[in-house]
Amino acid sequence: MTEKQMGKGQQTRRTQFALLVPEPNSIVFLGDSITEGGLWEEWFPGEHSVNRGIGGETSVQVLKRIDGTLNDPVAVFLLIGTNDLTVGYSIPVIANNVERIVERVRALAPNAQVFVQSVMPRGARWKPSVLRLNTALADVADRCAVRYIDLWPALSDSDGSLRPGMTIDGLHLTGPGYKAWVHELQPFIAAIRARSTERNGQAV
Repeated sequence: MTEKQMGKGQQTRRTQFALLVPEPNSIVFLGDSITEGGLWEEWFPGEHSVNRGIGGETSVQVLKRIDGTLNDPVAVFLLIGTNDLTVGYSIPVIANNVERIVERVRALAPNAQVFVQSVMPRGARWKPSVLRLNTALADVADRCAVRYIDLWPALSDSDGSLRPGMTIDGLHLTGPGYKAWVHELQPFIAAIRARSTERNGQAV
């Protein structure tokens, strides 16, 4: 995708990201509009959270911009893939792109903890595809020896939709949706903090 083909919002964020290098030891949230919508600095105050979500992006677009995204982070939380399904990419292609992202993150930030998050529910007709993709993403995490976070149980209704009150359109989250997501991430953030504190030789 060229700059001209990108939406204005994508160009706005990409061109800013090119100039704003995250501080070292940040926690980077990487993904599409679902990540972009999170107020991560407020959900995790004092954790040096950095939002690197761009609405509408696919896994290959994240892969193309990954080199300018990281600066010795302590952790990277990746959530990507739902837009890939929308545009018709196959699950093996998506999984391969995610694996390449993880490999590139580990090359650029060998000391960072990497988390691959499951794609979120988005309606009954998408349920089979999303669940197959999540199985593939779990396999990617296993092969790459990184942590997989299954968000499906916390967010899914019985038919594979986001739970009532957690979404505005069946795909994007409301405050309660983000709160449920944050609840799932809190133990990992706490472990990152403890590890970082211990590494710096401070009292936990």
